[in-house]
Amino acid sequence: MHIGEVDVCHIILDAKSRDDIPQILRGLQYLYQDPDKRAKLFQLLESDMAPKVDKRTGRPGMTLWSIFVCGVIRLDLNIDYDRLHELVNQHNTIRQMLGHGLFDPTSYHYQTLKDNVTLFTPELLNKINQIVVDAGHELVKKKTAGEVLHG
Repeated sequence: MHIGEVDVCHIILDAKSRDDIPQILRGLQYLYQDPDKRAKLFQLLESDMAPKVDKRTGRPGMTLWSIFVCGVIRLDLNIDYDRLHELVNQHNTIRQMLGHGLFDPTSYHYQTLKDNVTLFTPELLNKINQIVVDAGHELVKKKTAGEVLHG
């Protein structure tokens, strides 16, 4: 880690925010914090998205985690690549989720985003959704019988 970088597990998200971005990032953070889910996710990304790509550096300009985060944000917000380009380069919390600190000048080019995030196919998304659903079921099972679920 470099000065100004924050581990994904320690990113502080506004719990009172009603915007959709913190909610998406909270879900990503939950998946990242669980070593088993994270391992399944990366195994899936490596096998489906990057069979011919260097596993250490991901695609040119982006790691597999960055591609995943950008793909999830784009699909969940239903945004085009112009808005995604703006968010990943200017939104501090999203940049932290991508692994960039306050002093990291890294920026993503529009074409790099488009080339990489388009690897997020519907088939891959269905497989990832299964991991997310399983994580949700496990989270609900953790609630005791007397607790009420709020949602």
